Amino acid sequence: MQSHFLGAVLRATLVVALAALPFAGSAGSFQVNPVRIDLRDGATSGAIVVRNDGPEPVAIQTSILAWSQADGQDAYTATREALATPPIATIAPGGEQILRVGLRRPPDAMRELAYRLFVQEVPGPPQPGFQGLQVALRVGLPVFVAPLVPVRHDLDWSAARLADGRLRVALRNRGNVHVQIYDFVLRANSNAEPDAREPQIAYVLAGETREWVLSPARPLPASAATLRLTAFTDAGEIDTPVRLDP
Repeated sequence: MQSHFLGAVLRATLVVALAALPFAGSAGSFQVNPVRIDLRDGATSGAIVVRNDGPEPVAIQTSILAWSQADGQDAYTATREALATPPIATIAPGGEQILRVGLRRPPDAMRELAYRLFVQEVPGPPQPGFQGLQVALRVGLPVFVAPLVPVRHDLDWSAARLADGRLRVALRNRGNVHVQIYDFVLRANSNAEPDAREPQIAYVLAGETREWVLSPARPLPASAATLRLTAFTDAGEIDTPVRLDP
C-alpha cells in the first residue's frame, strides 16, 4: 500500500510538472518547486522557485486569491489577506526567480486558511512570420495556512445507489484542515477486485463536501449495506467501511 501511496504523490506532483512542459508556439516554459506552500506553526511567509528551462527569457506575473468551495466547486476571490511578490518578473534562460507569499493577517485560530498562488506567463510578441497559436502557461499552486489549534482530521464518507446503477459517493470534511484525495476504491467484498474507483486528484477544504458519481465495474450485490473504502490522501492512507444507502 505504501508504494501505491507514493505513486499517488508522484502523480500529484506531475500535474504541475506536466503543465510546465513547453507548448508548440508558446512564448516559453517554466517549472515551479515546490508545487504547494504549507505555512505551519504560526509562519506567515513561504516561497517557491520558478525556473526557466527554455531558450528564451520568460516574463511571468503572479497573483494570489482566496480559495473557497461551494457545492463541490472551487471559487477564487480577490483578497488583501495575502501578497505575492514580485508581481512581475523576467527570468533569463536557465535562470531562477524566487516568488514569496506573505500573509497579511494572523493565522486563523480554529480553521485552516486556503489560497491559490497563480503564476502566469506573459507571452511576448510573436516572431516575424509566426502563424501558430501562442499559449500562455498558467499554474495555480495551493497555499495552506494551518490553524493555531491542533490539526484535526475528521472525514465522513457515504455512498448511495442511483436508479441507473451508478454510485454517488460523498465526502464531508468535518476537520479543521483540507484533505487531498489522490485515489480511492470501493469494494463490496474486501477480498475482491475494486467494484468502483476514482483516480482523479481532488481537494476537499475544511468544512466542505464533495461528491463523485461512479460507474461500478459490476452490479453491486442487492444485500450490500456497506462498502469498504481505501483512499490515499496527503494525510495518509484511509481504510474504512462506508454505509451504502439504497
